[in-house]
Amino acid sequence: MKSFVAKKQDINQEWFVVDATDLILGRLASEVARRLRGKHKAIFTPNVDTGDFVIVVNADKIRLSGRKMDQKMYHRHSGYPGGITSVTARRMMDTYPERVITNAVRGMLPKNRLGRQLIKKLKVYAGPEHPHEAQQPQPLSLA
Repeated sequence: MKSFVAKKQDINQEWFVVDATDLILGRLASEVARRLRGKHKAIFTPNVDTGDFVIVVNADKIRLSGRKMDQKMYHRHSGYPGGITSVTARRMMDTYPERVITNAVRGMLPKNRLGRQLIKKLKVYAGPEHPHEAQQPQPLSLA
């Protein structure tokens, strides 16, 4: 028996669109990360990008369970001493709702060059419109 390793010509990458209205952030992010990685396919290979493209629309309508809207903090650092900036999830949802989903999915992907390649296949939009109609994305139900 030989081990199967997916090659570029074996991979068929599809496009999916997910409506994030009233979905819980962590559950949405884990399923999106699974699709980006390609773990739902039989040809999954850990070191090869076998995943699909995922478009998330209505990112401003996601939910967080419990009191996370006020307690969850997002941090970033400018690189200078004392340059840390912290923002609550509620404030981040008001200003940049796309970043909330992107950060959640990025945390569930590998921390290497494959992970950086996979996160580029995630497209997040705050409203119901997206510019990827030419790719004919299939609706993906996570409810």
